[in-house]
Amino acid sequence: MTTRIDSHQHFWRPARGDYTWLRADVPALAPLVRDFLPADLAPLLHAHGVEQTVLVQAADSEAETDFMLELAAAHDVVGGVVGWVDLGSPDAMASLERMARHPKFKGVRPMLQDLPDDDWIARVPRPDAIQALVRLGLRFDALVKPRHLPSLMRFLKDWPQLPVVIDHAAKPPVGAYGGEAFAAWRKDMAGLAALPQVCCKFSGLWGEAPPSTHGDADAAVRAVRPVWEHLLESFGADRLMWGSDWPVLTLAGDYAGWIEVSEACIGGLSAGEQSHIWRGTAQRFYAISTD
Repeated sequence: MTTRIDSHQHFWRPARGDYTWLRADVPALAPLVRDFLPADLAPLLHAHGVEQTVLVQAADSEAETDFMLELAAAHDVVGGVVGWVDLGSPDAMASLERMARHPKFKGVRPMLQDLPDDDWIARVPRPDAIQALVRLGLRFDALVKPRHLPSLMRFLKDWPQLPVVIDHAAKPPVGAYGGEAFAAWRKDMAGLAALPQVCCKFSGLWGEAPPSTHGDADAAVRAVRPVWEHLLESFGADRLMWGSDWPVLTLAGDYAGWIEVSEACIGGLSAGEQSHIWRGTAQRFYAISTD
């Protein structure tokens, strides 16, 4: 069986109270408003040869990061945690230094897609906070949509030392391939891929595909393949990493289905290239211990 690292998954307990986006009164999200914890994911990881995961923030609070670090300390399968810090706060550097004392704290993810200012990343983060990320050997997950890519480019050109991964390939318009929006996404992603510090996650794309593909892995392959081909051409296998985006994934399909969709894309590559995408890129980028 192929051994894998899932570079992007979440755990949450809604009763903690800081998941402001996770609303039971939004029908599309209602299935997610329950606990999703390590015991729920463990059988899926075992069934598909996933040896370690990267646990990613889902709330804009340091309390949630502490919650995730507690889970990571208790569960060896979590190889790294990507948390949240307000990079515009005067306290950001101190928060990063505190969190970095935990060996599984790997970096931060501002929830850029949900901020009212599309240009936030290029204007607001404090230089001392970004310098602290670099100094502490931390990484930056970019949760963005296509409209944020020009601002992200300006930010990255200012901070070439900062390792960055684009989550979910910036959520392109999967399935809408004839229009200006997809052409703009292709151009902007190719520009970002030209920066050597940037990697990209092959994750979250089934949820961006048309609802007609949900629950249908074959239809999802057809919808996702043009995105996959552009990512591979732009980033190469050694800067792409696979992730599930579980449990958000469950709104579109299941873990086995996303493995099937991903295999249909990744499986045509050489063994070495496949190894990069399934585990090597994530292991290297996040400095995940294999001991």
